[in-house]
Amino acid sequence: METTTPNDSPSPASRSPRIYYRQAKARDGADQAEVFHHAVMQGAAAQYSVEEREAWAATMPREASVWAARQALYTTLVATCDGRCVGFLELDVSAGHIHTLYVWPSLARRGIGSTLLLHAERLLLEHGHGHVTIDASRMLAESLQHRGWRDLGIEWVTREGVRLERQRLEKWLSAIET
Repeated sequence: METTTPNDSPSPASRSPRIYYRQAKARDGADQAEVFHHAVMQGAAAQYSVEEREAWAATMPREASVWAARQALYTTLVATCDGRCVGFLELDVSAGHIHTLYVWPSLARRGIGSTLLLHAERLLLEHGHGHVTIDASRMLAESLQHRGWRDLGIEWVTREGVRLERQRLEKWLSAIET
């Protein structure tokens, strides 16, 4: 599944960093921990209070071994730049459900998350799924709804004694995207 983003820019100085997409390896665990932490604490700052972000971030330790262990539970796709994980998606293929999608905050809105989603959707199609679900943060939900995902309603989860809002979304999959 290793792919790169196209880069037709003539000047090396004006090129965007080359992003590779692949299945996660145990060595990506430390980077996943940092991507998660910074995406929550910095990337979600406009949508969630400090208290909410601290509770959310506390749900997963910043330990490589924990994230590497999750790779056994979920199909984990990563985006890498210069050999480092800068974004990842955790997918439960059998359930057709995306558990997590995080991108390093300074690289957000550059198509990394969208590309990870495309890879996940193709994988689900290959496994015979006709739709996919995700429990999305406020900021992700808004973006996904603009891309054709359907809102199934708001859910509330409690983390570290703090209630957090998320939205359940679904998308019907098609082998041919329009």
